[in-house]
Amino acid sequence: MGKVIAIANQKGGVGKTTTTINLAASLAALEFQTLIVDADPQANSTSGLGYNPKEIENSIYECMVEGVRPHDAIIQTDFPNLDLLPSHIDLVGAEIEMINLQNREDKMKSTLDSIRDEYDFIIIDCSPSLGLITINSLTAADSVIIPVQCEYFALEGLGKLLNTIKIIQSRLNTHLTIEGILLTMYDLRVRLSNQVVGEVTSHFQQMVFSTIIPRNIRLSESPSFGVPALAQDADSKGAVSYLNLAREILIKNGMMPHEV
Repeated sequence: MGKVIAIANQKGGVGKTTTTINLAASLAALEFQTLIVDADPQANSTSGLGYNPKEIENSIYECMVEGVRPHDAIIQTDFPNLDLLPSHIDLVGAEIEMINLQNREDKMKSTLDSIRDEYDFIIIDCSPSLGLITINSLTAADSVIIPVQCEYFALEGLGKLLNTIKIIQSRLNTHLTIEGILLTMYDLRVRLSNQVVGEVTSHFQQMVFSTIIPRNIRLSESPSFGVPALAQDADSKGAVSYLNLAREILIKNGMMPHEV
């Protein structure tokens, strides 16, 4: 059974999609069969891998709301070992359409349960909200990675997210754990970045990943080319950092990483 990891933070602009695409690509490069689930109506993971969301026939929306088989929606990307369950703008309406459905918090879980044994990892890109789709993602997940940017207000809203995770752990998904807090957008030259690293590390200690993701031009521009940073420039600091994060997660889960 594959491990399902949700990338979640209701704050926008913290690096959720960047982390989803580049962590998944790194796991795939290390020869682990990996699926990205784009659970954000903005569909940035879909477009960031070079697909036009407007041209997607079946997406996670059809799987959750209309019962379409995930096999009929999954796209095999151009990258070995990396598949995509795409999103499109219709996902915005899914929360309203699902309100009256029975077990509405379990729609993502039932979708992914049917394909879990086909993947080593399933990485869910959550939307920047704590709405029903994000709750579905956390209910389906085994663990959650929380990206936190190394900027002012970094910890703002984090308590609310952790409280939501506690509620889900007590009511919907007792097995949900926090995989780790990931520091992103780190700039060595900026004193504030170092202060945030110190503050988050002292507050959350072992929950914080050793790997810190730097600000990096390849991470910023690779989505416009529809590829992960690893495919654009494997030696860039951003690509190397996400490979290190993938290795850290593999070691933490007792899975020896294959070398690229």
